[in-house]
Amino acid sequence: MAKPFRVGLAGVGTVGGALARLLQRRREDLTARAGRDIAIVAVSALSRSECGPGLEQAAFYNDATALAATADIDVFVEAIGGADGPAYAAARAALSRGLPMVTSNKAMIAAHGLELAALAESNGAALAFEAAVGGGIPVIKTLREGLAGNEVRRVSGILNGTCNYILSRMESDGLSFDACLAAAQKLGYAEANPTFDIGGFDTAHKIAILASLAFGTRIDADAVSIEGIESITLADLAAADELGYRIKLLGVAERTAKGVEQRVHPTMVAKSEPLAQTMGVLNAVSIDGDAIGALTLVGPGAGGDATASAVAADICDIARGHVGLAFGRPVAALVEAERVPMQRHEGGYYVRMSVVDRPGSVAVIAKRMGERSISLEAIMQKRSDVGAPASEFVPVVLITKATTEASIREALDLAVADGVVREKPQVIRIERA
Repeated sequence: MAKPFRVGLAGVGTVGGALARLLQRRREDLTARAGRDIAIVAVSALSRSECGPGLEQAAFYNDATALAATADIDVFVEAIGGADGPAYAAARAALSRGLPMVTSNKAMIAAHGLELAALAESNGAALAFEAAVGGGIPVIKTLREGLAGNEVRRVSGILNGTCNYILSRMESDGLSFDACLAAAQKLGYAEANPTFDIGGFDTAHKIAILASLAFGTRIDADAVSIEGIESITLADLAAADELGYRIKLLGVAERTAKGVEQRVHPTMVAKSEPLAQTMGVLNAVSIDGDAIGALTLVGPGAGGDATASAVAADICDIARGHVGLAFGRPVAALVEAERVPMQRHEGGYYVRMSVVDRPGSVAVIAKRMGERSISLEAIMQKRSDVGAPASEFVPVVLITKATTEASIREALDLAVADGVVREKPQVIRIERA
């Protein structure tokens, strides 16, 4: 039997602790797969007391960079988190000495992935990050290896379990956004400060990484148009249901004739589509390739066990001697793609607005739409419930045919200026297969 494969683990929290337990639980099978025993021999944390069962015999470091730079290990596993700081410093230290590295840190890969991949290449090291997107869903390997024979045209997905849980609970239980967010926090699905999740920023990091893998382009997280789910109401979900849709927070990366679109926003998805049927905290990724057509992967996108599963798979690959290119191509071969701003996006739109209840108001809105060459597919005007207080405004929902983001925004701004629409209209994009 070959010498044991020695793991150095930085961070023993949710992911690191789950990884330690998984490696113990699956030790015999992983040894058979890797051809050698896999053991954590060194750890880094703020204090030794944080290290759980199974790590008592591991060498201890209170500095992750020191672990990465000096420990007698075969692979460095980063489970600290954060785009910069200790995680980034330790990653550079490991790769600079040619030490293979595994990470679940999507923020760091989105911000510094190309630099770290280049460092790995120049020093003959592996950089693996399957767990950075989709948790236990093997989407990185699918794009990088399994679909190498395809020209991928589009990747879209539900990439944040917190948002999917909130929208699913709002729909199924008729609860407000605030109530569902509070439930998600109580269950541990959402942080005390949930902005990173509900604001779409977590999804933006992930779709930027997937875009690079799918299209062979350089990561550009700053080019992702981001919109969160905070404005979604029960009225929007009810209208979506009536129209045959569900509302999901999607990350979308698409190769178009104008360039690459990268966007994150609430989206109307037809109920017949796999993404619409993905409920609760699950994640799902749909990939459109020229040879395979449409492929959808569904599974747990977060949590210690699911993430540790992906980390363990990367460790096993490296233990077998698999040292592939982090993004499936040399960093020098990744191209600087033209990025399409959100204003140039083309598609259908759902618009909900409060319209002044007087003859001709809807005609004024339709006129403004026509001036921007926007065709309407449907108009739904709903009266207040019987017995409800009279109001000078009525809710109106419009469904447009394909148009541009700039055109719909301009038309609505003019309608508001005309005085026939109260407040800012709700606008949600419609994704059609």
